[in-house]
Amino acid sequence: MSLKPIPKPNGIIGLKGLRGIWQRRSVIGALEVFHAEMGDVFRLPLPGFSPVMLVGAEASRFVLVTSRDDMRWRMEREPITILLRHGVLVEDGESHDNIRRIMNPALHKQMLQYYVTAMWRATDQITAAWQPGKPYNMLDEMRKIALLIMADTLFGVDFSPELKRLWKGVVRAVNYISPGIWVLWRGFSHIGYNHEIRKIDAYLYRIIAQRRKNPGNTDDLLGTLINTPAMTDDLIRDQLMTMIIAGHDTSTASLAWALYLLGAHPAVMMRAKAEVRATLGDSPPTYESLEKMPYLKQVLNESLRLYPPIHLGSRVAAKDLCFNGYAIPAGMRVFYSIYLTHRHPVYWHNPNQFDPERFNAANKIMPYTFLPFGGGPRNCIGAAFAQVESKIVLARLLQQFDLHLLNNNVRPYMGATLEPRPGVMMSVKGV
Repeated sequence: MSLKPIPKPNGIIGLKGLRGIWQRRSVIGALEVFHAEMGDVFRLPLPGFSPVMLVGAEASRFVLVTSRDDMRWRMEREPITILLRHGVLVEDGESHDNIRRIMNPALHKQMLQYYVTAMWRATDQITAAWQPGKPYNMLDEMRKIALLIMADTLFGVDFSPELKRLWKGVVRAVNYISPGIWVLWRGFSHIGYNHEIRKIDAYLYRIIAQRRKNPGNTDDLLGTLINTPAMTDDLIRDQLMTMIIAGHDTSTASLAWALYLLGAHPAVMMRAKAEVRATLGDSPPTYESLEKMPYLKQVLNESLRLYPPIHLGSRVAAKDLCFNGYAIPAGMRVFYSIYLTHRHPVYWHNPNQFDPERFNAANKIMPYTFLPFGGGPRNCIGAAFAQVESKIVLARLLQQFDLHLLNNNVRPYMGATLEPRPGVMMSVKGV
């Protein structure tokens, strides 16, 4: 059977793509054009770098399940590998499986009930500084909350004394692994790993040394890693860096987008607030209370559908592959677009519309069409943690504050995560 070549955009489609970028103020505009014009399989026309983009449920299953052992995650020369080194996110095969097996207990669903108090307390700690009527960028505020939660629950440390000192390093690290000129010029990937990021390295090695000296809790992630003889300080650092960067940034983006969409849709905001207040009253959220707020879950899921923080997956074909009659040669970069799959008109009615009712209990979601945390055996190791965290933080915010959106010129930016640019500006008022 002869295989079809993967289509590339011609001159006319390329011009439409450029217009899409200008209209959307984002590369997403071009991807939407290419998908509409060429279908679920197409090449991206980048100088010296022309990966294949796959879209849809069938493509997601192909990448995540049926051909997962024939694709590599690890790409040695790219910034994410330079930063995370041998973190679970950038390892393949047995190395990945072993690290994931070690980390799983600290991130298992049964542990989440013990993290809830830390989640709402971190929220209160940051919001205690909010002043009525003053504008706040919710992207920054959610990042602060996510960092405090990550450090408290998984590392067993109070990150607040370090928040200001390491803030630039955290933001720099996120920007460092975001798509940029390194995509076209691989040598550029080594530039920019500066002293601000090295401050995070020094901090992580310090808390590792302190925990080895005073073991304390052995059930959190840091304790679990330290109690595993095969985990050296360097390997532990790599897992902590993975969580502090990749882990917190996804929560930051998802919460910021949820607040933006609530602010842009007052009726949905009012209904979500009513549910939260009817459920919680003046009491802080609990693990058990989450199941009593189904509409809040619908809001978060619809936000994740429209703006999935992990907007695409990236692999390299380890051998010659075939997908739906198209040849994917060994060594080719393979992207699968979660963003485009989440807005695919075949699976979603009025796909660009914000409608939390899509996720009510009566509606069934087709497998591999909703993938905010990936899928298959290598789905996001922190998926359950992130879902509980988002519900707790958002419930606490809606319980305690009236939030008013101040800017409507928000667009998705394809960085390390899909984040709202230039930010989500809101005024706050206690209730």
